[in-house]
This record gives sequence, C-alpha cells and structure tokens, in this order.
Amino acid sequence: MGSPLPSIQTSESRSACWFETSLPVLILILGLLARLHPAFRLFLNPDEALHNLLASQTSLRLAYNAALTNAHPPLLILLLYYWRAMGHSELWLRLPSVLAGTTAAWLLYRWLKVIAGRATALMGLLLASLAPSLVGIAAEIRQYALLLFFIAACLYLSEMALQKNSPGRMILFSVSLCGAILTHYSALMFAFTIGVYLLIRLYPYRDRLSLVATWAGGQVVAAALAAYFLLTHLPRLRQSGMVRADLDSYLRKATFHAGERNPVEFLASQTLRVFTYTLSHGLIGTLALLAFLAGIFWLLRAKESGPGKTPTGPSPRQLALLLGLPFLVTWGVTLAGLYPLGATRHSSFLAPFIVAGVSVGLAGCVPVRESIKSVVLALCLGVCTFFPAPPPAIRARNQSAAHMRDAVAYVRASVPTHSTILADYESGLLLGYYLCGHGVVQIFPPQQPLAPADCGPYSIVATSFRDWRFVPDNFSGYVASADRGLSSDRDLWLFYAGWINDSTPLLRQDLSRFGCPAPQSFGENILICRLSRPRAALTKQE
Repeated sequence: MGSPLPSIQTSESRSACWFETSLPVLILILGLLARLHPAFRLFLNPDEALHNLLASQTSLRLAYNAALTNAHPPLLILLLYYWRAMGHSELWLRLPSVLAGTTAAWLLYRWLKVIAGRATALMGLLLASLAPSLVGIAAEIRQYALLLFFIAACLYLSEMALQKNSPGRMILFSVSLCGAILTHYSALMFAFTIGVYLLIRLYPYRDRLSLVATWAGGQVVAAALAAYFLLTHLPRLRQSGMVRADLDSYLRKATFHAGERNPVEFLASQTLRVFTYTLSHGLIGTLALLAFLAGIFWLLRAKESGPGKTPTGPSPRQLALLLGLPFLVTWGVTLAGLYPLGATRHSSFLAPFIVAGVSVGLAGCVPVRESIKSVVLALCLGVCTFFPAPPPAIRARNQSAAHMRDAVAYVRASVPTHSTILADYESGLLLGYYLCGHGVVQIFPPQQPLAPADCGPYSIVATSFRDWRFVPDNFSGYVASADRGLSSDRDLWLFYAGWINDSTPLLRQDLSRFGCPAPQSFGENILICRLSRPRAALTKQE
C-alpha cells in the first residue's frame, strides 16, 4: 500500500484549481444579481420613461426620428423598438442594459487577464462587477451600459487581433467601435484614444499588412459614421438649445466656464469627482485615484518585460498611454466647453480605464498577498454600496415600484373621472407609462408650453421639454394656464413625481396657496393632490 499523501495533495490541488476557475464566475453572477435587484424593484426614472417613449413608435422610421430628438445617437432607441415587441415591464425594458453591463465586466476581465495577468484581472472584475455607479447605470434604460459593452469589446477584440494577427477579430473590433459611436457621443473620445494606441501597437506596419489594412478600413467606416451624425444630428440639437441648456443647468458644475475657475484646479477637482462618482464614495474614490496614479507611475517605470507582459502584448508604457490618454483627451474637450467632466454618468466611458488603472496599481504597488487585496477591495465595494456618499438622486426606498403602484391605485380610486391632471414633463413621462399606457407628453418640435392629452377617463396637461420640472418660479403660471382651459365642472389635480429636488419645500408653499397644504405622498418622490382652481374661486366670489 502506498502513502495516501500524493492523492490528498492532488485532491487539494484540484480543489484550489476549481476555486480559482469558479471565483471569476461567482463574482460575475454576483454582479448580475446586483443589477437585477434594482432593475426589478425600482420604478422607472423620468429619463428611462423618456427612452421607452421614444422607442414606442408605430414604425422604425418614426422611432429613428424620435431618437434624433434626444441628445444621443439612435442605437439604443432602435434596439428598444424591437425589444418592446416582447414586453413592457420595467425589468424587461432594463434587461438589455443589465446584460450589456454584466458582459462588459466579463470582457474587461478577459482583456486584463491577457495583458496584465490573472491577479490584476480578478481585481478588475470585482470593480467592474460591483462598483455602485456601474451597477446603477446597468440597471437603467440608458445608453451607458451598452456603451461600456462596446468599449470593453473593443479593448478585448483589438488585443486578441494583435496577438493572433487576426483580421477577423479586427473586423469585430471595428463593428464594436461603430456600435459605441452609434450609442453615445463620448465614444468619439474613446475612438481617438484607441486609434492612437493601435497606431502605435501595429508598428512596424509592413510586418502585418493585412491586419493594418483591415484596421484602416474600419477606421474609415467609423470616421464616416461619426461625421454623418456630427454634421446632421448635432446641429439639430444645437438649434433646439438642448445641449446648451443641459450644460448650463444640471451639468453646470461639471462644465468648464472660462473666467470662472482656474483650469488646473477645475480639472483636478473634477477628475477626483469622476473617481468618487464611479465608486460612489468620497474617501474610497480618493484612494482609487491614488491607486490609479500609482499604477500609471509603476507602468512608466516598469521594464519592457515586466510582470504580465507577453511577447505580443502591450509594453508597460503602451499600457500607460492607453490608460492615461482618455483623461488627457477629455480634459482638452472639457476645457473647450464641449463636454462635462465630474460626478455625472456622462463620464462613465472612463470607467474601463479607471478599473484597469486601479487594478494595475493595486496589483503592482501594494506589497500584500493577492487574496488579501481582493478581500479588502470587496469590503470597500461593500461600504460603497451600502453607505454611498453622496446618495443617489432618488433613494432606493423612495423609488420602490410599490410606491408607484400605490400612487396609480390612488389616482384611479380618488381622482374623479373627467378630471384634468397637471404634470411637468418628467411627471408626464411617468404618467404615460404607469397610468395611461401610452405617451402623453410632446416629443417632436415645435412644442406647446402646455399640451393636453387623453388618458382614459382623465385628461393630462403636461409642460414642454423646456420646463422639465416644476419650480416655484413657473408653477403658479402653469396652474393658471391649465385652469383657463377647463370647464367649470372639472377638477384640477397635480401629479408630481421623479427627481424632486431641493426646491420642493418652496413648491409646497405654492401648493398651500392652491388648497393643497398636505399632498398625498408615496415616498418622497411622488406627490398627488387636488388643486383649488383660481378662476372657479373668482367666479364664486362674483
């Protein structure tokens, strides 16, 4: 009988191998569940309802035209146009984003594993799967998860094309790049970055002419696609004033205004805010920025044959260029006043480079066992998830789908038939989806300041896109306008929901003037009340 020790060691070795193989899959599944949870339990925010409305047209051509009224290229709306044919629930409409965000995390893991090794890739997978902002944007009907999918696909496919000398993979890279450009305009900054990087990686060009020719052909197609939308879509948006209105309102803090702030101080503070937004935590986001900078510095000082380097992979300095160039390009575009930079989802296209840079910094510069680093990173992500700072625009407890169901039930039970419901644009988007079953706000220009729409037994009057939200300065005027259009026997009700902001306490004072001192609340982001009608009251006095 021989000693059982060799068989025991083999068993332990197999267990360790199984764990190493299964751990990335388990992390990915956890990331998928983290996205499915809010996708299932939260009601649509107004932007999500808008994207659904744009896609809910009677033909593909109308859906395309509706998509062009939005500030983004049309791919997501066209995808939703076909996706809606199979269902309309919140979870179903969000599922493309959930799947795209989860797949993006896996592609980033595969890319990092190829260029930097398994330990770095595992930390990257943790960040990409569980960073709160990346979970959030992948649980919403928005462009950003799809954009991250295409960016991650570009990074992975281009690396595999280079290492395998594969024109087929380079064609898939070009398709992914076109997909990114058709999804969000921030992809143009990524396209410039990856173009410069591949131009360097492909040198000397004569050694693989077929691959270079395939790449160049894809660049021509991508450039033509970008030029088409820059010359046709963006002028329309500028003419409508939508882009400038966004940059001067809720994106003002993230937009550089020459003469108001020092450029260096602005870029430094706003870059820090990109990291704190990505991690949803001030302290941990700051530590992530330090890890990113340490990673770039480590790569610049590393030997050309450093850890994780393969004979056909990028050199450390080439990788440092790929991770740092997106920020340099964004800084230039931001200082030109063309794009916001800061704690906003518009900076999400930088997330793959943040994930990679932080992972490289942690793997290369922190002298601790890899397992300990991963555990500490997971704990930090848990803190970011359960104790976000600052909190999201709508807290999860206030965005519960149960609140919206209760609000709709209250309207049907308490609001008399033939009543008119007054709503701002964001509230009208939610009414259309949850109460009416069809759109009740205006999409195509020109838009009236206040437009009526049928909603079963009710009539909805909603503001135009320019007055997205009721504020104290415009509320009284809209009540008076809605009142003038009603017969004396109809009630006027208010439905106010969505991103209810800091002006709400002042707005409540206006509600008291219109006979609604205590509106019916469903959480903190849905208010409903019956308004006293100024003209009817004046008629009674006469």
